[in-house]
Amino acid sequence: MNLRLWIRILLNQLFISLVLCLFVVGLCAWQIPEFRIEDLYLIKIWEVRLFVWIVAIIIACSVIYSLYLTLSLNDAYELIRAKINWMLLGKYHHPIFNQTNHKSTLYTQDYSLAQDINRLRNRLVDLTEDLQEFTAAPVFVGEETKEEIIEVERSRIARELHDSVSQQLFAAMMMLSAITETYPKEEDPKLAANLEKIESVIGNAQTEMRALLLHLRPVDLQGKSLRQGINNLLLELQAKIPLELTWELDDPRLETGIEDHLFRIIQEAVSNTMRHARANKLDVYLRETTDMINIRIVDDGRGFDPSKSKKSGSYGLTNIQERVKGMGGSASIISSPGQGTVVDIKVPYKPKNKLADKGAIK
Repeated sequence: MNLRLWIRILLNQLFISLVLCLFVVGLCAWQIPEFRIEDLYLIKIWEVRLFVWIVAIIIACSVIYSLYLTLSLNDAYELIRAKINWMLLGKYHHPIFNQTNHKSTLYTQDYSLAQDINRLRNRLVDLTEDLQEFTAAPVFVGEETKEEIIEVERSRIARELHDSVSQQLFAAMMMLSAITETYPKEEDPKLAANLEKIESVIGNAQTEMRALLLHLRPVDLQGKSLRQGINNLLLELQAKIPLELTWELDDPRLETGIEDHLFRIIQEAVSNTMRHARANKLDVYLRETTDMINIRIVDDGRGFDPSKSKKSGSYGLTNIQERVKGMGGSASIISSPGQGTVVDIKVPYKPKNKLADKGAIK
């Protein structure tokens, strides 16, 4: 039984009964000359004063009636609340939406209300699908799409960074290694310590550059499935960066535009980890449920305070959250200083036909 519902009904019933009782007493005092309010205190029934009997009867009737009403409404109330909670979580295809309250009482006319909730659920599903179609649709600027223009510019910037800055960093690291070999630590410990610091700075800059190049690489999957694209991306990174990578990927079948957006989200999240987290381990999970895509990215890095990051306007995280909202989903960032970071993304979707060889890549 729902205790809060019972208390609310009981208090409401006590208030109504008290008002009604005062009205009857006032009416009797006005219309019956022999009636005196003092009699309620003076008259006794079985050695108990009359006003005590009246109060006891009001309380007993209110308790019994509120219990009956609560038990009658409890199942319907809990079912409605559960449906609303599942809708808030974006689980529009949960089996609970096919349930109805089968108990028939004087107060449970919840069939029409259940229909209203299902209509609301269907409307939310339609709006989510429309939003995802709008997000995935190309935006034309002249004869080219906005995405094509952005991709050309990204490729140009990535090529220039790779041919200039990245090569210069590599050359600086090679020269530094040669200097380190030429001057052993024993000859000048102070110089050796400074060289190690410089080597660390250049190494961090190279990691930053790899993250930027990852951020600027093509967004579309170029004919691959989402699972294949993520797998290839992580395999490539595993060979290039000193970071322990593990991943488990389901194989959902989505619209091409939605797959590209999800792929871009994972790119940005991994890029953020490489640039800011200073992590030793990164786990990537792509899970498919009946009506939800769940992406979870976990690192063991230095972490941060999400509230401070929100105030400072972190571009990477803000961009991820905006992309997810654009698909009708939700993104939560769980982190604390020194405790790593978890990026948890949920995007509702309408399942399409899946291949029979669904599995997980590890």
